[in-house]
Order: sequence, then C-alpha cells, then structure tokens
Amino acid sequence: MSQQPDASLWFRALNRHPRCRARLFCFPYAGGAAAVFRAWPAGLAPDVEVFPALLPGRGVRMSEPPLTRISSIVEHLAAEIRPHLDRPFALFGHSMGALVAFELARRLRAEAGVEPAHLFVSGCRAPHIPDPDPPVHDRADSEFIEHLRELNGTPAEALNHPQLMELMLPLLRADFEAVETYRYEAGAPLGCRVSVYGGLADTAVRREHLEAWREQTGGEFVLRMFDGDHFFIHQAAPQLLRTLDRELARVEGAHA
Repeated sequence: MSQQPDASLWFRALNRHPRCRARLFCFPYAGGAAAVFRAWPAGLAPDVEVFPALLPGRGVRMSEPPLTRISSIVEHLAAEIRPHLDRPFALFGHSMGALVAFELARRLRAEAGVEPAHLFVSGCRAPHIPDPDPPVHDRADSEFIEHLRELNGTPAEALNHPQLMELMLPLLRADFEAVETYRYEAGAPLGCRVSVYGGLADTAVRREHLEAWREQTGGEFVLRMFDGDHFFIHQAAPQLLRTLDRELARVEGAHA
C-alpha cells in the first residue's frame, strides 16, 4: 500500500489512491499556481497521484514573497520532494515550470542518485538555447502588461483591472525575472525518457527550440505538438491529458 507522506509546504496531492502506481509532480508557468492542475486527476488514471508544486507568492502562499531565481526554487523543491519519492515518479513543467522540472531532475540525480522515470517539458525552448529577446521583468507597468497581453495567457479582464494587476504584478515580475536570469550550465544528459510538448501556434517557442531538448537525454525522446499557442495546455487540455495518460502508463515499468 502506498505511504501517505505528510502534507508539505511545497507539495500537496490533488488525489490519493491506496495502491498508488506513480506520482506526477507539476510545475506551473510564470504567474501560475497549483490551481492550473486542479482538473488533471480526472483526466489521468486514478492510480496516478498528482502533486502540484505550491510555490511562494501564489495560492495558499500568496502572503509570501516570490522567489526570483530558478536555482532558489529548485533548492527548496529538491529538499521537500524527497519524502514523496517512495513511488515511481514523473515531473511535468510548462514554460517556467519546464526549467524548474529539468533542473530539479538534474539536482535529484546529483544529490540523491535518482531520476524521474519520465520528464515532461512543455512550451519551453531547450535550456541550452539562449532566449534572444531582451528582459521584460523590469519594464514599466504599461509595457510589461502589454507583453502579457501578447502572450495571451492572462485573461483580458485581469489585464484591464488596475487593482487586480497591482496585486498580480509583483508575482509576475518575480517569475519573469527567474526565467530571464536563468543560465544553463552544461552537464551530462539525463537518462530518463523525455517528452516535449509544444503549441502549433506558439510564436515564441518554435519547433526547432523544442527539438533541441533531444540533447538533454540519453533515453527515449518524443516531441508532440498540439493545437493552440503558448498556452495550449489550456486550449488543448483534453488532448494533452489523453497523451499524458498514455505516456504515464509506462512509468510503472520504468522503476517497478
């Protein structure tokens, strides 16, 4: 029977199964929270437990200052995830969350000698490919909000609501700073299976940016494209979850 790890400040299961086959840890995009993944258990096999990360500055931790470096986020997550690794596990991250998931996988390999059975990275250029665009996290509010509007990930109602944006901007700026200050350090490729997901209409992360993730694993690699732009994980959610469910069916065999 699966153990029931104590609730953590950084991870909390959305579902439980008495004979848990695998755990999926999920990391959101910039400005996102655990709520991004709230509906995922209904789209996946019931014996897969879904653990979204609870990052500072959002959701139940809204009163805490957000972190502004990927390395700091990963340092905390690596310590907090360890009690939950008594079952085969996979990591999923979208955009900013993809960098977090990737660096967490590398840190767990270095510190604990374990890797995920499967790494899912979504809507993110390969980490060794520099972003040619200039930083935006320190731009004036009007410019920063216009950039958010172009990304199409923040509802127009929120962007047009000054009081709400006043509350959201510190978190969004912190997350953008974390991404824009990230610097890849070369290392040995991971050994696990890596699946990369992208949006067919994503103008910021193109197919060649996604294909380059192949260099980050010595294991099996697969690239899948979905209808939608950078936020296809919402626009094509049913198709994405069906694909994820099929790929997660292999996790048991990887580490059983």
